[in-house]
Amino acid sequence: MEKTPKSLRLHIGIFGKTNVGKSSFLNAITNQEVSIVSEIAGTTTDVVEKSSELFPVGPVTFLDTAGINDSTQLGELRLEKTLKIIPRTDIAVIIVDSNGLGEYEFSILEKLEALHIPFLVVINKYDLNQISSEKYNEILEYTKSIIETSSTNDTEIMDKFVNALVPILPDEFINPPSILGDKVEKGDTIILVTPIDKEAPKGRLIMPEAHTLRDVLDNDCMAMVVQVPQLKKALESLNVKPKLVVTDSQAFKEVNEIVPDDIDITSFSILFARLKGDLQSFLNGCRAISTLKENDKVLILESCSHHTIEDDIARIKLPKLLRKKLGFDLDFEYKSGHDFPSIHGYKLIIHCGACMTNRKEVLSRILIANQKHIPITNYGLTISYCLGILDRAIKIFDCE
Repeated sequence: MEKTPKSLRLHIGIFGKTNVGKSSFLNAITNQEVSIVSEIAGTTTDVVEKSSELFPVGPVTFLDTAGINDSTQLGELRLEKTLKIIPRTDIAVIIVDSNGLGEYEFSILEKLEALHIPFLVVINKYDLNQISSEKYNEILEYTKSIIETSSTNDTEIMDKFVNALVPILPDEFINPPSILGDKVEKGDTIILVTPIDKEAPKGRLIMPEAHTLRDVLDNDCMAMVVQVPQLKKALESLNVKPKLVVTDSQAFKEVNEIVPDDIDITSFSILFARLKGDLQSFLNGCRAISTLKENDKVLILESCSHHTIEDDIARIKLPKLLRKKLGFDLDFEYKSGHDFPSIHGYKLIIHCGACMTNRKEVLSRILIANQKHIPITNYGLTISYCLGILDRAIKIFDCE
C-alpha cells in the first residue's frame, strides 16, 4: 500500500467550514492523529495529505483542507489553497453540522459540479445538535449520499463512510484502465526503448517506463527493453516482428528511422496521454499547432518540479522543435506541480505525461481548457507532430 504512487491513488478531498470537524473526521477514518484538532478556528492552515488503505476501495490519499469561511487575510490564502485542491479531487467529502448547507458549501458544490466531481455530505456532531428535517431535505436536493455521525465517538463511522463512498466511486477505480491491454494480445512482443540520459533516475527507470513494462507483463506479453543503439539489433534478432515499439519521446526521430514502416510505434508520453487524460482531446489540441502565429503565448505544464538541465525537454527541446516546425518564435511560459493559472490569453497548452499527478487533475485541466476554447495537448503528441510522424505515432489507437 505504501509503495503505491500517489498519482495512482483515489484522491478524497475533505471540505467544510472551520470547526465543523474535518480534521476529527480524517483522524477517525484513518485511525491516526493525522491532523491537529482544536477548538481554535483555522487550526488547519495548509492542505494536509494522508495516504491510507481504505478497504475495499484500496490505496487512497485524503486531502484535509482549511476552513472555507475564514474571513481574515490569512484565511483568504487558505481558501485559495483549498480551491486549488478541487481539480485533483476524485471524490469530495463535504462536512457540515446542524446548520446544513450555507454560502460557503454552495460555492464548493458549484465548483465540484462544474468539474463533474462526485461528492457526499457528512453531517457531523449529530450527538450535539440534530439537523432539522428542512435542512436535511435541502441536502437531499443535491445528493442522496449522506451520512450522520460524530467523529469523536461513533464506532460505526468507518462503515457509514465506506457504504456511502463505494456507490459514487469513479468507474476507472472499479475498472482500472490498462496502458496497453486493449491493444495487445497474449504472447505479443513489445519493444520498449528507454534511453538512459540525464533525466533518468539513477538505478531505475522513470515511472512511465516502469509502469508500461509492468502492464506488458500483466497482459501476458513479452517485453524487450533496449536503448536506441541496440534497437536495430533487437529487431533483427526476433523471428516474429514485434506488435509495437514504445519509445521515450525524445528518441522519436531515431526510432522512427530504425523501425520498419509495417511495425507500429508510439511513445510513453502518448500512452500516458490516454491513461491520465483524454487522447482525443490532446490530439485535437495538437492539430491546432498549425494555427499558431508568431509570438503567441504557449503554456507548458510540468507535473514535477526540477532544476532545468542542459537538454531539458520542456524548456529547451520543445521550444526548439516548435520554432523549427513553425518557422517563427513563440512566447513560452511554464508552470510546475499543481499550479494551474488563469489560462486567459494562451493560444496553446502543452501538458507533460502527468506521471506524477492523478488522472482527475489532468481531466479537470482539459475540461477547463475546452470550456475556454484553448487547445491543449501533451509532450509526446507535440514532439511527434513537429517531427512529422504524428499519424504513425497514433495509428494503433482509435482516434479521429
